[in-house]
Amino acid sequence: MKLVHLAVLAAAVITTAQVPPPLTADPPFVCSQCDAWNRPFEPFRVFGNSYYVGVEGLSAVLVTSDDGHILLDGALPQSAPLIDTNIRALGFRTEDIRLIVTSHAHFDHVGGVAALQRVSRAPVAASPSSARALETGGPTPDDPQHAFADGFPSVKGVKVVKDREVLRVGPLALTAHFTPGHTPGSTTWTWQSCEGTRCVNVVYADSLNAVSAPGFRFSGDATRPSIADLFRQTVTRVEQLPCDIAIAVHPSFTDLGKKRARQKQQPAVNPFVDPNSCRVYAGDARKRLEARLREESAR
Repeated sequence: MKLVHLAVLAAAVITTAQVPPPLTADPPFVCSQCDAWNRPFEPFRVFGNSYYVGVEGLSAVLVTSDDGHILLDGALPQSAPLIDTNIRALGFRTEDIRLIVTSHAHFDHVGGVAALQRVSRAPVAASPSSARALETGGPTPDDPQHAFADGFPSVKGVKVVKDREVLRVGPLALTAHFTPGHTPGSTTWTWQSCEGTRCVNVVYADSLNAVSAPGFRFSGDATRPSIADLFRQTVTRVEQLPCDIAIAVHPSFTDLGKKRARQKQQPAVNPFVDPNSCRVYAGDARKRLEARLREESAR
């Protein structure tokens, strides 16, 4: 009888050890688009070891390896449980994430990072400006949308990365490309994913939208210099990246939903592989930027 009790106890210990730590989400952020953005979206393999694990209107990407994974972005605070569920639905574990990187520090892209870090205990890496925003829990004063003052759960001890720095987890290597304009700390990330002997360049493209709080001028004013040329350089930089697959921080910007539908209908043909994808994304952004600058000059 004593041996039976010991066996039951051992089984209970093993079972308990296998139970993943619960994810405790931070309070949800309320906005006019939040519910639509945060609709669940079925996770899927984009190519090789790169997976979409985000929600319908906000991207999050998992890059996997046997030595641990890298997560790009965390969407809204209320998105964190959905991202966690998506990761596990694909057969991976959130606690095996070894690094979290961010695009830009707005509530709709980094709001879930703190909760996902608590589960994974992974370090978070960002550009210098984004690191300051993450640690204070809100946009920096020079952010075009700072006047909105939309905060998010703060993240402590953020690793500050340099432009073109390569971050590694086992065999994984992500390169940071600073792409300021939408925010001062905006960062686009690139890496290679392989299927057999075929490898492609994947670009996680940060927002190139020239949107701001009322009163901000990308062309500058008496209180701040113009960032128009800097923003133009950013658009050109994204346009010229080695790019076979582009995934934007808002998935609709690179037609992710439509491509996924085609992928499901014709799995033998991967619609995400498109060497023109970054050029198309940047070209559309350039038109919007120039339209915004013309509007400012007419005021």
